[in-house]
Amino acid sequence: MYYFSKNSENNLLECHLDLYHLFHRVIKYQDCFVIIGYRGEQEQDRAFHMGSSQLKYPQSKHNKKPSLAVDVVPWFKSFPHIRWDDKEKLYYFGGFVLGVAAEMGINIRWGGDWDQDGELHDQKFFDLSHFELGGIDGN
Repeated sequence: MYYFSKNSENNLLECHLDLYHLFHRVIKYQDCFVIIGYRGEQEQDRAFHMGSSQLKYPQSKHNKKPSLAVDVVPWFKSFPHIRWDDKEKLYYFGGFVLGVAAEMGINIRWGGDWDQDGELHDQKFFDLSHFELGGIDGN
């Protein structure tokens, strides 16, 4: 069984309870790292200008308190611990999270399938580490 680092746990504590419980279930089976939960104005606008977000502050679900979005990636034991170029693992992890969320009755929208139609190649913007609550805050 895996467990969260202190940094990951602190980032997850900034999130809505549904996200907190979801990723505490996920970590039992998949080692992962919570990159960010809540994003303030400077962090959000920096993410927008760098192209890692399509939304300016305060439009992102990361900008709510508690955060309605979280960025989580698989964690590898060997260096480098985060492997952005391992797309297969990122897609596998995204599907795993979606399956656990469905089992728990939590509506999750993932940055690899924004329109939630199960078709992965019809996306224009890929954010494979992004998971957000659907059905909350108008979405």
